[in-house]
Amino acid sequence: MLDRIIRRFRSMLDSKQLVTNASAVTTKLSPSAAVAKLSDPDTLFVDVRERSELDKTGTIKGAVHVPRGFIEFKADPASPNHEKALDPEKHLVLFCASGMRASLAAKTLADMGYKHVAHVSGGGFDALKQAGAPMAR
Repeated sequence: MLDRIIRRFRSMLDSKQLVTNASAVTTKLSPSAAVAKLSDPDTLFVDVRERSELDKTGTIKGAVHVPRGFIEFKADPASPNHEKALDPEKHLVLFCASGMRASLAAKTLADMGYKHVAHVSGGGFDALKQAGAPMAR
């Protein structure tokens, strides 16, 4: 019995593997490439960090806040918690603090049928700020 449990545990993916797998199948944008898309009216920035993080740092001007833990419910038009701003026709650029949650959220949206999804890699929110993204509180 113990051997079976150990084999099962070893076959499970850990969080690092999940992020690596998600990043491998999703579109990545550098912070500077993402900032260049800020003026595109067909692009929506989505902050997937927790509310407490936004309260401390603010966010990117014009970004919609959809915490990673709610992405499926906010993206599903049939959900009572649907976020209307998550338009499947828009180009969505997701970001978090470091890029890991944004990568997972981008894969989730792609799995749900969203066609135009990318995530900021290489530093997340702070890197966007350093690349010149305008801030909002």
